[in-house]
Amino acid sequence: MQTTFTPEQLKNPDTARSNEILRACVHCGFCTATCPTYQVLGDELDSPRGRIYLIKDMLENDREPDAKTVKHIDRCLSCLACMTTCPSGVHYMHLVDHARDYIEKRYKRPFGDRALRWVLARILPYPMRFRVALLAAKIGRPFAPLIPDARLRAMIAMAPKTIPPVSRNDDPQTFAPLGRPKKRVALMTGCAQKALNTDINDATIRVLTRLGCEVVVAEGAGCCGALTHHMGKTSESHATAAKNIKAWAAEMDGQGLDAIVINTSGCGTTVKDYGHMFRNDPLAADAARVSAIARDVTELLHDLTVRDGGAEAANPANPAKDDIAGTDAVHRPDPAHVGMTVAYHAACSLQHGQQIKTYPKDLLRKAGFTVVEPADSHLCCGSAGTYNLMQPDISKQLKDRKVKTLMAKNPDVIAAGNIGCMMQIGSAAGVPVVHTVELLDWASGGPKPPALSQEKGTNLQIPRLR
Repeated sequence: MQTTFTPEQLKNPDTARSNEILRACVHCGFCTATCPTYQVLGDELDSPRGRIYLIKDMLENDREPDAKTVKHIDRCLSCLACMTTCPSGVHYMHLVDHARDYIEKRYKRPFGDRALRWVLARILPYPMRFRVALLAAKIGRPFAPLIPDARLRAMIAMAPKTIPPVSRNDDPQTFAPLGRPKKRVALMTGCAQKALNTDINDATIRVLTRLGCEVVVAEGAGCCGALTHHMGKTSESHATAAKNIKAWAAEMDGQGLDAIVINTSGCGTTVKDYGHMFRNDPLAADAARVSAIARDVTELLHDLTVRDGGAEAANPANPAKDDIAGTDAVHRPDPAHVGMTVAYHAACSLQHGQQIKTYPKDLLRKAGFTVVEPADSHLCCGSAGTYNLMQPDISKQLKDRKVKTLMAKNPDVIAAGNIGCMMQIGSAAGVPVVHTVELLDWASGGPKPPALSQEKGTNLQIPRLR
């Protein structure tokens, strides 16, 4: 695509990056075939190609964003399916992030929109505030039909029936490995996940320590910044991201880290992009170091059980201790999971944002589950961070489509690697929805996931506390 940015415009590093991305686009339209909003709305401007034209016109002409442009950019899920499909390697993520930052700085939204975005930015990244908001939503649920704004109704509907108690395992501390130490890793405990589902981090700690990892919850680490980053609130997102960078860099410079483990794929995509986000910041070097060792939990488990564990697993003197389905005297797997049909939902941020497609399925199969995939597994479920709260109508259409394709596989359980997807799909699915790592923990000696058991909401066999 030909561009006409001036030398003065290109002095801005974000504009220079957007120029590179725009010039890579060849207008082929392959992206329209995998864009969820284009599939639902059928509007060219709600496809990546259409949005690219809108962004190009806005940036090149240095014009104030208009309502039409903002509407179509806001409708983008940032699912990044277009990046997987694009034969030219157009890095749409960086382009749309720049557009959102540009819009946030130069467009005055209607008061209702501004208020909603302000509330979301000041509640969701803060677990205790979010817990209070969830409690308020539960109290207000009977009055939801009286609320005229569909977005506020969506926020109330999002609140789970039960809010789990705070897990002290999310506090800064270190969990010792069981058996021979193999790696020292930092676990990102997240923000919204700590309020919505504490079982995920607990399961992650159990399975990693069982496989020989010393697991550190670093002092000062918290929200990755993704929620505010995708709203265009760059200063806010960078402020929270900087805290993580400093916290993890301190661990790297202290006792060292082999990996930063992330079990919420939306966060993982953002943390892996810290190097780009902070490329012109004094924290650039540390940000790049952090991004370089950021790993989705399934990436690390694959390394531990296949790559690193392969040689030892073949050694009769060291049988199966490095295997995700292995046993030892302390942790004996529950055979009830064997053969259970798991419908695997591939979160967009994992399959498109991080290009991790086979590891979760391979690990589940290796652990004894029967894994099935829905039709059109590349399409988004409609959660997309805060998208289901700000674009509830489109989000619902995508959710209904996703749930239909998942349930068509007649699964016993649905597994996903992102808390947003779990909440979205779980609100309509007829079977339990759990995190992939919960199933892997169960298969390797941990407790049955509470969502599958009668002891719902309890914390069984949690790791020792500080």
